[in-house]
Amino acid sequence: MSWDKLAEIEPANDRVTLRRIRVTDTEAFARIVYEPEIWRYFVQNVETPDDLHTFVETAIRDTLTGTRIVYTVTDNTTGEIVGSTAYGNLAPADRRVEIGWSWLCASARGTGVNRAAKLALLDHAFGELGCERVEFKTDVLNEQARAGLAGIGAVEEGVLRSYNFMPSGRRRDVVYYSILRAEWPTVRETRLRSAGDLAT
Repeated sequence: MSWDKLAEIEPANDRVTLRRIRVTDTEAFARIVYEPEIWRYFVQNVETPDDLHTFVETAIRDTLTGTRIVYTVTDNTTGEIVGSTAYGNLAPADRRVEIGWSWLCASARGTGVNRAAKLALLDHAFGELGCERVEFKTDVLNEQARAGLAGIGAVEEGVLRSYNFMPSGRRRDVVYYSILRAEWPTVRETRLRSAGDLAT
């Protein structure tokens, strides 16, 4: 699978199906997206229909330009769209990618959907893309996400201070995690499948 075809793939497993975000997803998102807890540690807020329009428009533009590849997350047990996630910071020459920009509605959190979405993206990254490294980053204040990433075997690498502005104006510090190709078989079988739901 070529890196330039990422927007065309649909990573999936028994629990979830991921596919490229579309304008027509806006209606499904509008039913689930207006929860303040979703955006607590996110780099943008979605509080109004205009915010949602901007979110979808930006995600589509990023996907078309290859800045990020943004996917909707569908829970296969219900057939409902329950959130989104993305590949970003694509570095094909170095076989490196970041997984993030992930959010789920309240009814999907704590159900294993997030874990399954991470598994689908990681399987594709290490299997089809031949990645040597997959990265994650999160707000240093997001203890739930940090515990979740550690719980699946991602290695904490360090904090980048004053990394970016948050919607509130706060400058956030971010902490990076990674999984390497050599670690992936063990992580997949002993950690990821048994880990609790991630909240990144």
